[in-house]
Amino acid sequence: MFGRVQDVAALLGRVAIAVVFLAHGLQKWDMGIGGTADMVGAAGVPLPTVTALFLMAVEVLGSIAFIAGFALPVVGIGYAISGLGALFFVHLDAGLTGQGGYELVLVLGLAGLALGFNGGRLSLDHLIFGRRRAAAGKADAAWQNA
Repeated sequence: MFGRVQDVAALLGRVAIAVVFLAHGLQKWDMGIGGTADMVGAAGVPLPTVTALFLMAVEVLGSIAFIAGFALPVVGIGYAISGLGALFFVHLDAGLTGQGGYELVLVLGLAGLALGFNGGRLSLDHLIFGRRRAAAGKADAAWQNA
């Protein structure tokens, strides 16, 4: 019973985090690669075009994958990079709280990272890879008992 509650909580957390990243990613999508590159370049981010492509991919495609529970660790690391980049390049001078503070990007990035490695059983990753791990564990146990 408690495991099901944990899985539903992880799913709800993944959806909430992904919706926020998706909203920001769609804003970047609307600005296009050039507009997004100009924005991140003005913030002092190195390689602005590469960064723009990375952010758009993580925040749009990654968010769709995160909701479905696919490639969770990869997307979680992408969220952490995105959040920490925003923290250091855009929000750090404003402090933790208040106008322009970094509390939101810190929480979003690190919650995405945590859920990326603990996304629950209601995910495609569990459906695809969880069964393989379970089968491998049974094979190892059978081999050790032989």
